[in-house]
Amino acid sequence: MKFRHVAGALAAGIAACMLAAGSALAQQPIVVKFSHVVATDTPKGKGAEKFKELAEKRLPGKVKVEVYPNSTLYKDKEEMEALQLGAVQMLAPSLAKFGPLGVKEFEAFDFPYIFDDTAELHRITQGPIGASLLAKLEPKGIKGLAFWDNGFKSFSANTPIKAPADLKGKKLRIQSSKVLEEQIRSVGGLPQVMAFSEVYQALQTGVVDGQENTWSNIYSQKFHEVQKTIAETNHGVIDYMVVTNSKWWDGLPADVKKGLSEAMAEATAYSNKLASDINETDRKKIADAGKAKIQVLSKEDVLAWRKAMEPVWKKFEGDIGRDLIDAALKSNK
Repeated sequence: MKFRHVAGALAAGIAACMLAAGSALAQQPIVVKFSHVVATDTPKGKGAEKFKELAEKRLPGKVKVEVYPNSTLYKDKEEMEALQLGAVQMLAPSLAKFGPLGVKEFEAFDFPYIFDDTAELHRITQGPIGASLLAKLEPKGIKGLAFWDNGFKSFSANTPIKAPADLKGKKLRIQSSKVLEEQIRSVGGLPQVMAFSEVYQALQTGVVDGQENTWSNIYSQKFHEVQKTIAETNHGVIDYMVVTNSKWWDGLPADVKKGLSEAMAEATAYSNKLASDINETDRKKIADAGKAKIQVLSKEDVLAWRKAMEPVWKKFEGDIGRDLIDAALKSNK
């Protein structure tokens, strides 16, 4: 009899432990690994941190967001594959990364001088065209969540830059993009595709002569310390899309998906508002540092750059579609 009581108590204890273990397991938060390649104090870096803060606040105990900046988890050449394999849950790649996936429409964002300012860019990214572009990634197993701003690009080099001819024969680092390759060739430069994390050393050692980037990226990566001139060409934009693995997203509980969507919407508004301020501040910091001369261009100078780069549009019109190009141009009116 005593044995039966002990056995019963033991069985009850094991059942209780198993129940407790199961309960604890059920309460484990969903881990969201958010990988990106830039510094924390950039528009994208701050946007990712804001998303983490908002998501964990909305979903306490249900979600844990781990942000990995500065290519600490994956380099920009590796991260898309990692997302598709489910090794990471969120990325915010530049739009240049989506053309090579077979969605040619994204290459329009690499066109030089297609947008005059951020307001005109937003008419595309925050309207029906932007929504349709997000949806085009679904067949690739990727879900687009939001567009995040970075800013307008300028060229840097170790020699004076004012006219397009000043880049002739220069090896210039670019992201992987056929449009950007043609853009550099249009001014006589030599395009060099390279991971973002490798650019500083390449500039420092002379592997490349220059690069194109926003003020926040130039300052946060200290490119201005290894370049003598930055020409304020504002010739193109770097915009990002926050993406996730479609299968992972579709498998989330409804309340978690809702909370993450709300956090993303708020983080997007925060990041996009911040982008302009950070770029303006970082431009001033670069000027104050005095290591790289900022070459301000006149209207006539800018017209010369536009004219030199015009053939790029014509070359890719058939791939990207005239309708999208016309819509982008119309947004500038």
